[in-house]
Amino acid sequence: MRYNTRLKSISFGVLISTGMLTAPVSAIVTRHDKPAEQYLASKTDFPPLATFYNIGVHGTLIAPEWVLTAAHTVFCLNPGQIIAVGDESVEVKARYSYPSYKLGEQNDLALIQLARPVLSVEPAKLYRRQDERDQELWFIGSGGTGTGLTGETIGYKENNGVLRKAQNKVVAVTQSDLRFVFESGEKGLELEGVSGNGDSGGPAYLKKEDGYYLLGVSSRVDSWFKDVGEYGVKELYTRVSSHANWIDKVMSADDAERAKLGSSDGFLQPGMTAENLPAICASISLKPQS
Repeated sequence: MRYNTRLKSISFGVLISTGMLTAPVSAIVTRHDKPAEQYLASKTDFPPLATFYNIGVHGTLIAPEWVLTAAHTVFCLNPGQIIAVGDESVEVKARYSYPSYKLGEQNDLALIQLARPVLSVEPAKLYRRQDERDQELWFIGSGGTGTGLTGETIGYKENNGVLRKAQNKVVAVTQSDLRFVFESGEKGLELEGVSGNGDSGGPAYLKKEDGYYLLGVSSRVDSWFKDVGEYGVKELYTRVSSHANWIDKVMSADDAERAKLGSSDGFLQPGMTAENLPAICASISLKPQS
């Protein structure tokens, strides 16, 4: 094991001899001492959830034509790519990542502009107050699953897109990030859990009387001797309140100004190249919802 400050990303292995592609991922990881069915979720638990690929990977609808996600998830989100928001399939128009972001580092945030507005889902509100510490938030996502004792034991293919949700408490904040720790036993919340690689870009959120609030975006882990999903692992979510001004500027700008405010980099994951990326994207792309 080693010190990890690494993306909750998708690790691709391209099997050149067969042309097949495998993409091991993990998703919401739960307590070992709570019934697994208590963590099951549905779209109604967080209606503004967006899903990018058939292996998971998420974002949040924050305006009818805009989805907020992690910059490290955008490698296949090119114009024309189909994503799902609620029961709708919608094409990507453009992507704008935080201008100073570098793969695996802080400010892991991107805005996805949609080709048309999504009107069947109420967008989440941006959390703008900087009082996140000690708040108990919810995560949601699809992919594989497991427990804090075992890590992932069910892969995304076996899970077949089942959504799960979990709680966790913000234990610390920085200018860029919210920090969470996966606690066990009496230290953990009733439905304590963490997200995993297949949940990248997904939300840390609150539900209030006036709707859903987005506080964080799933980014990466930051732990000594811990893998994603193990008890004690530390997770970092990009802090929405610190980036709200940039988000507002991008959404309100014209196309020429947006190009100056954000990066269009695809942030290719390890194992991805310009040559194999089209095959990777084709294999994980969503089909239009009927």
